[in-house]
Amino acid sequence: MDFTLHKGEILTLIGPNGAGKTTLLKLVLGLLQPTDGRLWRKPSMTIGYMPQKLHHDPSLPLTTARFLQLGLKPKQPLDPYWIEKIGVTAYLQQPLHSLSGGQLQRAMLCRAVMRQPDLLVLDEPLQGVDVQGQAHLYRLLVEIRETLGCAILMVSHDLHLVMAQTDRVVCLNGHICCSGTPQSVREHPEYLRLFGEQDTVFAIYAHHHDPDRCASHGTHSHD
Repeated sequence: MDFTLHKGEILTLIGPNGAGKTTLLKLVLGLLQPTDGRLWRKPSMTIGYMPQKLHHDPSLPLTTARFLQLGLKPKQPLDPYWIEKIGVTAYLQQPLHSLSGGQLQRAMLCRAVMRQPDLLVLDEPLQGVDVQGQAHLYRLLVEIRETLGCAILMVSHDLHLVMAQTDRVVCLNGHICCSGTPQSVREHPEYLRLFGEQDTVFAIYAHHHDPDRCASHGTHSHD
């Protein structure tokens, strides 16, 4: 596979289970090394990562505030702007293990964003979030992109919402089946073969951002 992720772009990976989405994320994060091809990252690039799940020991006395602090540089203060914007203010002093699924997702997103990343990587960010929270989260991702100027790379199975709030979609199934704008991907024969016509009724949301921000800034991958 071969694709480039640009500064200020929201790119979403979709595909069936076992298609290679998580493997690709691990390559981007540096958790795996490619056995073939080449992966290029902008030098000194900062990555913020929000995993699909967080496994933590309930007996560990870790508050939400402390969890957020662990993702920052020593003595770097928590950013009140993102704490308020993402909505974690009310449970900063609560034990991490006491948070609901949606609250934990917000805390993980806040931790990733406060790194002021050049690239924000999200693995199934809607896990455990209700429908209203899902729509809010996708609107928030657009605002994060606009505020930080970062690229966003995410994996999602929620095709309806993701198609409405992303610039580009890459459909994987062991290789790149198709890629492009949400409109072009949903009409592609390979996409229809994988997901069927019943999943192609989307509310397409047209959003625009400064084309000058699309200088190459992310990853270039060959498999």
